[in-house]
Amino acid sequence: MSNLIVPASASVTRRSFLSTSSKLAAGAAALSTLPVERFVHGASPGDTIKVALIGMGGRGSGAANQALSTGESVKLVAVADVHKDRMDSSLANLAKNHKDKVQVKDEHKFMGFDAYKKAIAQADLVILATPPGFRPMQFEEAVRQGKHVFMEKPVCVDVAGYKKVIAAAQEAKKKNLKVGVGLQRHHQAGYIETIKRIHDGQMGDIMAMRAYWNGNTPWVHKRADLEAKQGRKLTELEYQMRNWYYFVWLCGDHICEQHIHNLDVINWVKRGHPVKARGNGGCETRKGPDYGEIFDHHVVEFTYEDGSVCFSQCRHQLGCWNDVSEHAIGTKGVANLGRYTITGPAAWRYQGGGKDPYQQEHDDLFDAIRNDKPYNEAFYGADSSMTSVLGRMATYSGKEISWDDAIKTNHDTMVKGIDQVSWEEAIKLTPPSVPGSDGMYKLPVPGKTTFG
Repeated sequence: MSNLIVPASASVTRRSFLSTSSKLAAGAAALSTLPVERFVHGASPGDTIKVALIGMGGRGSGAANQALSTGESVKLVAVADVHKDRMDSSLANLAKNHKDKVQVKDEHKFMGFDAYKKAIAQADLVILATPPGFRPMQFEEAVRQGKHVFMEKPVCVDVAGYKKVIAAAQEAKKKNLKVGVGLQRHHQAGYIETIKRIHDGQMGDIMAMRAYWNGNTPWVHKRADLEAKQGRKLTELEYQMRNWYYFVWLCGDHICEQHIHNLDVINWVKRGHPVKARGNGGCETRKGPDYGEIFDHHVVEFTYEDGSVCFSQCRHQLGCWNDVSEHAIGTKGVANLGRYTITGPAAWRYQGGGKDPYQQEHDDLFDAIRNDKPYNEAFYGADSSMTSVLGRMATYSGKEISWDDAIKTNHDTMVKGIDQVSWEEAIKLTPPSVPGSDGMYKLPVPGKTTFG
C-alpha cells in the first residue's frame, strides 16, 4: 500500500549532498566490504525469513509482533539488548502470540552494546528499535552485512548520524536491500489518498502548513526507582540508558522522537525537506533531575524551497490545550491530513477503510522482500529525522539555521567508542551531559548555545 517505495525526497537529498559526497564516499566504501546476503533478489513464498530484533522495549516488541504477523514463513531467531530483564519479558510476550515463530536459542540472545553485530549476523531481516541515538551505527552495520532492515523513527538525532544513514541508504540501494522506516502514516490509507489529491493539484498551490504534537509528558523512569529495583547505585550512563527519553544523545528531544511524525507528513506534502528553520523553545514546567536536558516546548517556522512555511509546535505541558495534527493550506482549500478531509471549493472526505498502519508497513516490507520490489524508505526517513534535528538546533540556539549550514557542522552527540568495549567498560563512560551538584542537568540556552 505504500506510495513512497521510491522516496519523493530522494532528488532533494542528492542535491543537498553534492557538497558532502566526498565525505560519504569513505563510509560507503566500508559498507560495501561484505557480500550481499540471501533474499536480496526476492524470496519464494515458502522461504522462511529469519528476523533479528535489536532493542526489546515496547516499540521493538511491537515491531517484532507485527513482523511475525506478516505470514507463516517468518521466525525470530536472534535478539540483542543491554538489559536482560527487558529481553526476558519481551521474548515471553512474543512467545505467547507466536509460539512456533519465536525460535531464539540461548546462544543467540546477545547482551551488550556490541550485541547488535552478532544478532544481525543470524538474520535475513533486522528490526532496529533501540534508543534512536544508536540507529545510525546499527543501520550501517546491517547494510554492511547485507541485511534487509526495518528501523524505528527517528533514524538519527544529530548531523553526524544523518550523514551516516544517508551513506548507508545509498549502499543499501546498490545492494538491493529493502529498508522500511517506522513512519507508519506513509502506509495509512487515509493519509495516502489525501496527500495524493494534494499532489494531483486538487487544492491548488500549497501556501502554508501547520504541524502540531501538543500533549502531555510521556513516561519517565526516576533514578531512585531504578536504583531501588536494581538494589544498587547506577552509573550515570546506566541511568541515562534506562531513562533515555530525556537525553539528547539517545532521544534527540521530543521534537525528534515524537514530533517527527507530523514533520514527516509535511515533508511528504512538500516532496522534500525545508531549507531553513527558526524558532524558540525552553523548559517551563517539566523540571527536576529526572527530566534530563530536553525542552518541554518547541515552536518552529520551517521554510521550504518554494517559500511556503510550516508552523510547527510540540509541547509536553500539563493543563494546556492538546492537539496532534497536520494541516495544509492551499489556494483551493484546506486539508486536515489526519482526519482525511479537504474543506473549501475542493471539499472532499475520505470514506474508505484500511488496515492498521503499523501492521501494513511490515506487510509492505515483507512483500517487497519476497517479490523483489524496489523499497528504500531510508532516504525520506533520514530527511524527516534531520528536519527534526534542524528544528531542535534552531530552538536550542535561538538562531535561524539553514539546512545547508546545519549539514556543514560537526554536530555529533554519540558517546565515542561505546560499541567497541565490554558492557562493564561502557557503563563507566561519561555521557555528553552529566548532572551538577544539585542533581540538575544544564539546559540549552537560546542565544548562547551553538553547534560546531
